[in-house]
Amino acid sequence: MFYRLGRLFVIKTKFEAFLVIYGLACGATERGVHYLGTFPGYGGWMLFAACPIAVFMAGAKILDSFDVPE
Repeated sequence: MFYRLGRLFVIKTKFEAFLVIYGLACGATERGVHYLGTFPGYGGWMLFAACPIAVFMAGAKILDSFDVPE
């Protein structure tokens, strides 16, 4: 039972990986906009920039987990 439930949370294809990365990116930009409202000026822009950079690193790690067919 737990095995079948756990399979729902496994990324099986690159298409699913891109959907997950897209969701992470949407959330990161929303958080960045919130940071700009909370911290106006240079600090807000630095925090805004840090959010998508984290998504880039996570996306690269997710995509590297797939085998490359030769």
